[in-house]
Amino acid sequence: MDRSTLYPVVALLLAVCSLSPTSFAEAVRCDLQPVDNEVTYITNQVPTGCVAQVPNATVEVHILFLEFPRALSQLDLTVQMSKQNGTQAREVLLVLSLDKMVHLRLQAPGIPLQLAYNPKYVVAEMPQGVNTIPLPAFKSQLLTWADSKGAITSVAELNDPKNILLRLDQAPRSPSSCSLQPNMDMGHRLEWWPHTEGSVRGCFLEGVAGHKQAHILRVLPGSEARPRTVTVEVKLSCTSGDPDAVLILQGPPYVSWLIDANHNMQIWATGKYSFKIFPEESISGHVLPDTPQGLLGEAQRLNASVVASFVEVPLASVISLQASSCGRLQTSPTPVQTTPPKESCNEELLMTLFHPNCSDDTMTLELKKNLIWSLKCDISSLTFLDPRCQAEDRGDQLVLHSTYSSCGMKVTENVVTNEVVVSLLSSSSPQRKAVQCINMKSLSFQLGLYLTPQFLQASNAIEMGQQGFVQVSMSPSTPEIKLKLDSCQLDLRPEADTVELIQNQTPKGSCVSLLAPGPQGDMRFSFLLRGYMVPTPKAGTLSCTVAMRLGTSSLEVRRPVSMRLNIVSPDMPGKTLVLPAVLGITFGAFLIGALLTAALWYIYSHTRPPSKREPVVAVAAPASSESSSTNHSIGSTQSTPCSTSSMA
Repeated sequence: MDRSTLYPVVALLLAVCSLSPTSFAEAVRCDLQPVDNEVTYITNQVPTGCVAQVPNATVEVHILFLEFPRALSQLDLTVQMSKQNGTQAREVLLVLSLDKMVHLRLQAPGIPLQLAYNPKYVVAEMPQGVNTIPLPAFKSQLLTWADSKGAITSVAELNDPKNILLRLDQAPRSPSSCSLQPNMDMGHRLEWWPHTEGSVRGCFLEGVAGHKQAHILRVLPGSEARPRTVTVEVKLSCTSGDPDAVLILQGPPYVSWLIDANHNMQIWATGKYSFKIFPEESISGHVLPDTPQGLLGEAQRLNASVVASFVEVPLASVISLQASSCGRLQTSPTPVQTTPPKESCNEELLMTLFHPNCSDDTMTLELKKNLIWSLKCDISSLTFLDPRCQAEDRGDQLVLHSTYSSCGMKVTENVVTNEVVVSLLSSSSPQRKAVQCINMKSLSFQLGLYLTPQFLQASNAIEMGQQGFVQVSMSPSTPEIKLKLDSCQLDLRPEADTVELIQNQTPKGSCVSLLAPGPQGDMRFSFLLRGYMVPTPKAGTLSCTVAMRLGTSSLEVRRPVSMRLNIVSPDMPGKTLVLPAVLGITFGAFLIGALLTAALWYIYSHTRPPSKREPVVAVAAPASSESSSTNHSIGSTQSTPCSTSSMA
């Protein structure tokens, strides 16, 4: 072959090579831009997390690190636990670590749940029975603090979640301890729905004629390569029959697809796929590029002129795509600095931010301006029920403040009520919300120590090694105010350390027990004071903190109550015996004396000579001697219950 023939052949080979799929995809010209179509998905994948199985744990600890891009977000959190047949219900501590403010809507049906969070960042709606615990100030201390509360069972880091489902069932194949892993698959433990605004993009494919549109869903690989089925729901807003469209699904080789579409369209997918109406009929798919540019080239090769939706999501169980147009591309307009439209203000979320701070005679409400701006709300007026009581502008916040005697306050025996009235530029009618405070001036708290479980007679002394029964009551009793015993302790300083009895509404140790409430709803518990301490304390201070909450409000008010106790030691000289000990000694002495007298009389009557009568005066001396002996015997016998009592 001469050179004149060789050059055209080489040129032809180079031209053929340039038309390979990779080069063809790289030549696609498509400028992806945000479009109006929407996508939602449910996933088990988290950036960082772990799951452990701790079957013998009495307290399970689950930790969620939540990050949000907005100053205020709304989060729905559901906690589920399957029924435990014949096993004791485990206590659950759920820890929420936040860096932005969140309106939390919690559901935890039938679960003994404790929720730990920073009240500064959470406005909560939660069911009755959920106890709240404040978190430590520093995030770096959180894992250490949580580990001291119980066994850490799961940890997950979530970016901008909208909805979270946490399941508390045991994870059989999980390790015995939680070790954080990147790109973690939480499995059955956790599913979550992220906010996905702006995640759908689209473009026009240059050089392709016609009106065929492509919807491309790319599922990224997960941390575990096990068989998965991804449900894909596609809803197109087409009014003139089925569109000329192709659905391109690309994912890892272990992923199969279950498609549910409201219109007929061409399917181009990796792996195997089936349709929801015929789930048993599986169809083999195609080999597709695993890069965005390659998938755009595939759409162009299928004669699509428009990429109506291009979405990349982590490995998910359900993906839902909604396209607001059919056959044409609706791009999102360039943002323009204008007055927010009327429907842009999230009024419902705005009203959740109003929670009063209550003192003995004032009610104060504070609203951060950055939260108002994040909700795109423009407030023209903020008042109490009396319109003359306007909010003050204090730089970065609006403050509404009043005493209980003005601004339309309604004062009952135990509750102070008013209304917050918010006027918005985007609404013709004002928004209203009732706000309440507990009238603390009318309430008093009593703390009593009893030495019997019948709670009949109060005492101010307790003996070492003795069981005490404590009752905390509020007067007058008010059904609308819910009471909880938040914490209790016995301060024995300087002779001994402080003894924690109740902490975060939970008994500390096996010697403390929460008891059923009294007839008037009084809070009760019992504790056993340790029998031996060196040095022995002579007195102590028993103190409790009562948490009060109005109705379904999540905000709690705490008040302390305390009393001084005398500590009676078994070997304390000249100690004052408590009532049960005195009664026991008295009855024991009487019983022993009676038995000894009867025994002596029996001996005397059986040892006397039967035929000889002695003058009465002759028996006086022996009787006196025997009486003296009897008295000595009784006295020595009485020391036994005294000693026993003193050692109780």
